[in-house]
Amino acid sequence: MVHTIREIAESLGADAVGDLELTVTRAAEPKMAGADALALAMDPKYADGLAEGQAVAALLWQGADWQALGLKAAIFAPRGRLAMAGLSVLLDGKPEIALGVHPMSIVHPEAVIGEGVAIGPFVTIGCGARIGARARIASHVSVSEGALIGDDALLLQGVRIGARVTIGDRFIAQPGAVVGSDGFSFVTAEKSGVEEIRETLGERSKILAQSWHRIHSLGAVTIGDDVELGANVCIDRGTISNTVIGSGTKLDNLVHVGHNVQIGRDCLLCGQVGIAGSARIGNRVVLAGQCGVNDNIFVGDDVIAGGATKIFTNAPAGRVLLGYPAVKMEGHVEMQKALRRLPRLAVRVAKLEKIVTEHLPDAE
Repeated sequence: MVHTIREIAESLGADAVGDLELTVTRAAEPKMAGADALALAMDPKYADGLAEGQAVAALLWQGADWQALGLKAAIFAPRGRLAMAGLSVLLDGKPEIALGVHPMSIVHPEAVIGEGVAIGPFVTIGCGARIGARARIASHVSVSEGALIGDDALLLQGVRIGARVTIGDRFIAQPGAVVGSDGFSFVTAEKSGVEEIRETLGERSKILAQSWHRIHSLGAVTIGDDVELGANVCIDRGTISNTVIGSGTKLDNLVHVGHNVQIGRDCLLCGQVGIAGSARIGNRVVLAGQCGVNDNIFVGDDVIAGGATKIFTNAPAGRVLLGYPAVKMEGHVEMQKALRRLPRLAVRVAKLEKIVTEHLPDAE
């Protein structure tokens, strides 16, 4: 796809100089850029790369001397990563899915398909499902009975949408994402060891041989607008009421959201995050990779948790957390400093013990 520098600058709302009718077909790292590429050099540290490459146009940092860098045109990005977001939208080619329903797909007669929808091969759309306008559905996707999907959705290969799931507009699901699987809910006839340990925090009166009885998930999943799911995300349906994902929230690959979980708006959940059943997550929460959230707790608005943090108790709004178990980040840093001092402290203690022992009166 060919774009002029003028078109790109206007789409980004950025200033541009030089030959604005110059065209590019792709973006590239400065040293790898040919004459057909827009070099991405939003920081002065990439200036040397421009000299190594063949680019004649670049996305530059504010105040860069574009002519001294040997360029014919330049776009200035006041915020580099934000400019990257807009540029990636412009240059990202849409999946090649022909308009209409592929002859090797099955759409139930009572399903409703919006205008301008593209459905690839081996897709199944269940009874009463509704697909919004301009949706693009790649191969091997299934949308179960009664599911509602808004306008401009993109469902990539192998996505599974469960029964009665409701999804807003501009939804994106990467390959293998599952929305609306049953929750992991089981109960024993008598009080289980898990229930006892929760109450006693370690003590067990007796151990019983018991079997697990399945609690079926009668609820569904509700997802707002502009939500994105990474590859192999799993979102469980609610037991009675729905699991909820707020508008603007983004889930990375391999995130698991348990049954009855409520997640607010504009959250960011990174790879391998796990949220246990009935937890409530506020708005604008960021959970870094491999974070875990215990069941039935609340994480307040604007909480940020560093990688592999395990949140076992309620987290107040605005708190920055780190560690296992989660503590304030500054407290965790001090704890780690103290931990690194332990070997030296052990040596000092051993020396002190020796001195004290040598100066003690003879026990006899």
